[in-house]
Amino acid sequence: MEVDDLNKTGSIELSVVIPVSDEEAVLTKLFDHLYPVLDGLDIAYEVVFVDCGSRDRSMTLLRQQYKLRPDVTQVLRLRGNAGRHAAIMAGFDVAVGGRVVTLDAELRNSLATIPRLLAAMDRGHDYVGGFRRRYQDGGWRGWVSAAMNRLRERITRIRLTDPGCLLCAYDREIVDAILSSDAVPVFIPALAYGYAADPAEIEVEPAQPAVGKPKYPLYESIQRNLDLMIAFSRVPLQFFSLVGMGVAGASFAWVVLLAVWRLVIGHEVGGVFTLFGILFFLAGMILFGIGLLGGYLKHICRQSRSRSNYLVREHLCPRSGPAGY
Repeated sequence: MEVDDLNKTGSIELSVVIPVSDEEAVLTKLFDHLYPVLDGLDIAYEVVFVDCGSRDRSMTLLRQQYKLRPDVTQVLRLRGNAGRHAAIMAGFDVAVGGRVVTLDAELRNSLATIPRLLAAMDRGHDYVGGFRRRYQDGGWRGWVSAAMNRLRERITRIRLTDPGCLLCAYDREIVDAILSSDAVPVFIPALAYGYAADPAEIEVEPAQPAVGKPKYPLYESIQRNLDLMIAFSRVPLQFFSLVGMGVAGASFAWVVLLAVWRLVIGHEVGGVFTLFGILFFLAGMILFGIGLLGGYLKHICRQSRSRSNYLVREHLCPRSGPAGY
């Protein structure tokens, strides 16, 4: 039976997609915690592990787990590390469940949240995102993350409290819409929020104790928010255009004032520093504008390349056998 046929019959109610990248230290504990939670749901489910070019024994452990639970396990092995969001897209592509839950392999969040996500979907929500209390970041990291989120919400109207939290639930129609779009993988939660008729968020409790360590630095969080602003709004470009017009007008008025000053009062020795100040300010604005335009051009290039975001090296699947993908 083909994957599409299984999807239409609805024989699998839940798919859990998990990107894996050098997670040898935590995979065994993940298996021990995850499968009992899913078994307790008393529904037909599958777990889709997507290995992103791990260089440790992660793939060996995934093969062993597939042999232990081949009826409910799929394993995808990608060619190289395409990133966790590309891995999720690969998992979406083979998942057949009517609902899809994504989570990280690090066990940073409590797996008891999965039933709560599904309960929220039972209430009619077609996308349920998770957010961590204070983003599990302390001090200035949490402040910067919160500030970037507020700025992104104002510009794009996409209200994702914690876009870095991977524990989310998607209805099948939302997953199909994401797969059929030509957006780059980093925008999965934002696309789901935009496609959803009734999105919601719930707070995710941290795992006690947390096993893995977060691998995604603050820079990635800031870059993700900037990418979302560029991809989902023209406000940054419009704002810069208005600022450029204002700066140009003010600079012209200042040059006129300096010319009048020189004609009426005479040459001012200190005026050269004022001119340097204006020059440096304008140069900074130009550089900022070039960077902003570069971001838009990068997004356009990504969209126009029509290049696959990932390549599958191996696919272990109970419906097709372990012969590869």
